[in-house]
Amino acid sequence: MCHMTACAVLSYVSVVFLKIAPFQRIKSRSQFFRIATLSVVFCGSVVGGNISLRYLPVSFNQAVGATTPFFTALFAYLMTRKQEAWVTYGCLVPVVTGVIIASGGEPSFHLYGFIMCIGATAARAFKSVLQGVLLSSEGEKLNSMNLLLYMSPIAVLVLLPVALVMEPNVVDVTMTLATEHRYLGLLILVNSAMAYGANLLNFLVTKHTSALTLQVLGNAKGAVAVVISILIFQNPVTFIGIAGYTMTVMGVVAYGESKRRHK
Repeated sequence: MCHMTACAVLSYVSVVFLKIAPFQRIKSRSQFFRIATLSVVFCGSVVGGNISLRYLPVSFNQAVGATTPFFTALFAYLMTRKQEAWVTYGCLVPVVTGVIIASGGEPSFHLYGFIMCIGATAARAFKSVLQGVLLSSEGEKLNSMNLLLYMSPIAVLVLLPVALVMEPNVVDVTMTLATEHRYLGLLILVNSAMAYGANLLNFLVTKHTSALTLQVLGNAKGAVAVVISILIFQNPVTFIGIAGYTMTVMGVVAYGESKRRHK
């Protein structure tokens, strides 16, 4: 929630005071509804992802998240009728198959955590396609900074009651940590500013490439996170799990090559 509050404040300052980007008004109810939907879906993906981490190791969580391009391709076709080359779709098969294999070989598999992780992954894909529509639709097109300006306050309003219900003592814990660690406030501020930059770049990449490309690029981060998770947390892995992770990464690499050849 701190991240989205920072995004709201920094977007307002950038657009209204610094005038880095021209201010754009919402033109219709349908446009507002899409922005609100984008905010709610974003919150759902964050909450679902955090819940799944209570039950699944980070390495498996990231492997499941690698299936996001599959959901993105599906939503892109259903919502915008945008089609990729058949070879590109074929490259997504090992991405999904790898996760299925990894699921069977995951010693720490938890069904509820897996369901929440898949839900968060699908929500992330839907969000990417919807933000692509908002950034490029004729007549109601928003630039990246204005989309973040409108989306962030709605996300804060959605996350606030959820945070109070799921973490009723969050204020007391934060105050205690702030007294014990004098740089906590600075760290939260820096972290929030980085989140603002990440969200803004996220929108820019979607606008200038595609929602599907954005998610496949994100899988490179996921592959690194899997390795780091295993090294730091020492969570158990099996040969089948590693084989599944490897197949998923190979599918991502093949997808990138396919997109390059079929531009």
